[in-house]
Amino acid sequence: MSAIKIVFFDIDGTLIDMNKKRISEKMLETLRRLKENGTIICIATGRSPIALPHFEGVEFDAFLTFNGSYCFTEDADIFSNPIPTEDVHMIIQNATALGRPLTVATKNRLASNGKDEDLIEYYSFAKQEIDVADDFEQVANEKVYQLMAGSSLAEHPALMKDVSHARITFWWNRAVDIIPTDGGKGRGIEKMLEYYHFDKSQAMAFGDGNNDIEMLKSVGHGVAMANASDELKAIADDVCGDVAEDGIYYYCLEHGMI
Repeated sequence: MSAIKIVFFDIDGTLIDMNKKRISEKMLETLRRLKENGTIICIATGRSPIALPHFEGVEFDAFLTFNGSYCFTEDADIFSNPIPTEDVHMIIQNATALGRPLTVATKNRLASNGKDEDLIEYYSFAKQEIDVADDFEQVANEKVYQLMAGSSLAEHPALMKDVSHARITFWWNRAVDIIPTDGGKGRGIEKMLEYYHFDKSQAMAFGDGNNDIEMLKSVGHGVAMANASDELKAIADDVCGDVAEDGIYYYCLEHGMI
């Protein structure tokens, strides 16, 4: 693993135990030691920039947010890929017909037109509360990178009816992230690697959900958590231990990365 220069981490279910809703001391140690060894560490998440966690004593080098639609460092915007406004409006119309409130996410705002039990719980994973915004329609006409809504699998086709340039990705079966058709964590990682002038063989990624499939395929070494979906494990190069058992820490230790 000496060739690995950059590592991408999903958050929920990968860095953070979904049950405990916090990061462990061993995971914090892993991140700190990777940085000390000169490895670039990057967040790769469906969350928005304003919903990113802060981990004590850890400074990430770069951030891949909105499932790859907006990527940046503290000093530079690397990639911006919003959803066409006409598709945003169509999705809102479809969600309304289903009786589903949703959130439109811009770089600086998460604005919702209502809330239901599924969307409330989805927000709780990031320890956030829903903002039912009076200016929702105005925000929906800005650069929207992602929409979030509670949705069962059976509702997916109706939610995306007549939508041309956006698609669903998800890691939880009661909610969806809607991203550009040509988006996804895989494309975000390609842009990150271009920015840092790295080959994919120099990159590693850890994930647990189906929205991490493209991410693991876009790096030289993709690692699924033991708690990951069967679909992700099937395409992963390797599987590490469960997030609840500090799987990433022991994996990096075993492979001489920390």
